[in-house]
Amino acid sequence: MLAEERFSRILSIIEAEGSATIQELMTALDASESTVRRDLITMDENGLLTKVHGGAIARRPSVSTHDEDVRNRKTMNAEQKNAIAKYAASLIRPDDFVYLDAGTSTEAMIPFIKETQAVFVTNAIGHAKLLAEKGCRVYLLGGEFKSQTEAIVGEEAMEMLSKYNFTKGFWGTNGISVSKGYSTPEIKEAMVKKYSMKNCKRCYILADASKFDQLSSVKFADFEQATILTTELYKPALKKYKNIVEVKE
Repeated sequence: MLAEERFSRILSIIEAEGSATIQELMTALDASESTVRRDLITMDENGLLTKVHGGAIARRPSVSTHDEDVRNRKTMNAEQKNAIAKYAASLIRPDDFVYLDAGTSTEAMIPFIKETQAVFVTNAIGHAKLLAEKGCRVYLLGGEFKSQTEAIVGEEAMEMLSKYNFTKGFWGTNGISVSKGYSTPEIKEAMVKKYSMKNCKRCYILADASKFDQLSSVKFADFEQATILTTELYKPALKKYKNIVEVKE
């Protein structure tokens, strides 16, 4: 049985029962103890379940109330971010008017952007600098600078966004929930995300698998409002949603 199949089976069992022992999983999968232990470690690291002594339990969403510093987030799930970012960048066409949200997931897109004739708007100073260095035409929102995430937020930023109509936009998120949508810890940043998505024809959320079933303090969009670009999902319940695109690493 391939690793992906084992992951899917493990999740099905744990979602149904709430927990499972290593011995139970060995029997269900017809796999060795070392294989099951290795799978549980990998799945725990990817946020799919919580490994405990002797087995695993279903991961319950906790509410995040603060942002991780942007310098720390750059190294988190780097391979997945780059795979997602490369695919996202390939969606940009020369005649697009693109919104690029602040954050490490969207920043990872910039080295892969080839369509420098597209016009960009962003609320991240670093993103604007990198885009300009590529020769892109870029507009930077004005407003309050939030140092922790290096984002421009506040009423001035939202006022500027009301003037624009984007063809495509790319956002990061702290949490994804089918029932509660996309969320982030801070209300000013959430409002900028909300306003920019409202004025965009095609919205894309960039998120690795660890963001699913996570919640933060402030919702900025419904689940159906965007197409999610992610890497391979091992949670069977998510496979049915048409707005999720699994990118090959």
